[in-house]
Formats: sequence, structure tokens, C-alpha cells
Amino acid sequence: MVDPDFPCSLVIIIPLPTHRLASSALRALQVDAELSSLVRRSFSLVSLTENEAEAVHGAADAHLPIGEASNGKSDEDDSLEGKTVLRTEYKATTNRMLRVSVNGFFESMGVVLGVMQELDVDVLAEERQLNA
Repeated sequence: MVDPDFPCSLVIIIPLPTHRLASSALRALQVDAELSSLVRRSFSLVSLTENEAEAVHGAADAHLPIGEASNGKSDEDDSLEGKTVLRTEYKATTNRMLRVSVNGFFESMGVVLGVMQELDVDVLAEERQLNA
């Protein structure tokens, strides 16, 4: 349902390789408050369904951690580990305010991903596997 005070909205879905990286991105981005009261933003971590994984990664690449077999962890741990997607929802009073805020979000997300690529062990290991 459209909020009459904030009629312009956008949902951004960014899949990441692991829950730890998705959680790190969420924590890094949510410390900065929106600068305008004309924009509202919310973050959450979600899991992709198999259909969504195929749409995002293609049918041949749909091997994201969806419903993997238990590895000795509780169901709660498994559900957290499956949340590898950063979902960001924006609501704004005008399309211009929405555009300005989303541009800022993508600049910040670019910095976060760049730091992950340069410094994070998981990302470096995955990059080596792709280049092998």
C-alpha cells in the first residue's frame, strides 16, 4: 500500500556471498541517518527463494545457500546463515528526493563492497576460486 506522505518508493535487493558479509554491510550502512526528513529508509537481511536466486543469478548459478542440509547448527542458526541478501527500502516525498538518496546509498555501498573486496578473507577466497 502506498503511503500518502511518502508516495515514491524503491526496494533495492543486493545478494552477498555470506550472512556475515550481508550483516557487515547492513551495520556499516545503517549508522548514517538519512539527511532529509523527506526520505525514510529501512534495512533488513532476507533469504532468497529458489525462484529469486534463479532470477538474480541465472538457472545455472542458483546454488546460493537456500535450504542447505543441517551441519550441526540449530534451526535458528541455519535461518540466520541463509539471510545473505541486503534489502533496502526507500520511501520519499518526491522522485527527486528518492533519486538523491538512492545515489548516496549506491556511493556508500560501493565503498563497503570495495573494502570487503580488498580486506575480507571470504571475498578473497571466493575470488581465487573464480580465477582458478
